Amino acid sequence: MRLREKEIKIRVTDDEYCALQRRNSKARLAEWMRDVCLEQNEVPRFNVPPCDPALLRQLAGIGNNLNQIARVTNSDDWKAVDRIQVISALGAIERAIRDLQDSQS
Repeated sequence: MRLREKEIKIRVTDDEYCALQRRNSKARLAEWMRDVCLEQNEVPRFNVPPCDPALLRQLAGIGNNLNQIARVTNSDDWKAVDRIQVISALGAIERAIRDLQDSQS
């Protein structure tokens, strides 16, 4: 057996640590992480249902728009009028999402 001489230290938040522990299937977290990261054992995969590629593109676009909005709102480069317009647009988006959810149920 080859001796392990290298050490890797990582910092995680409490939530990340808990998430790792929930996924851990070994007695020791380090052993499980080695197996998963080095692909020594098959990692359980989730069965992802098929999805329309056009829908995925639309969702990606929405995510990009939300990221742009977040960047702007976290900067100091905007005025009160801009804030009102953004809040109004976000409200409209929220209503549209609720309407979609209601139509699906």
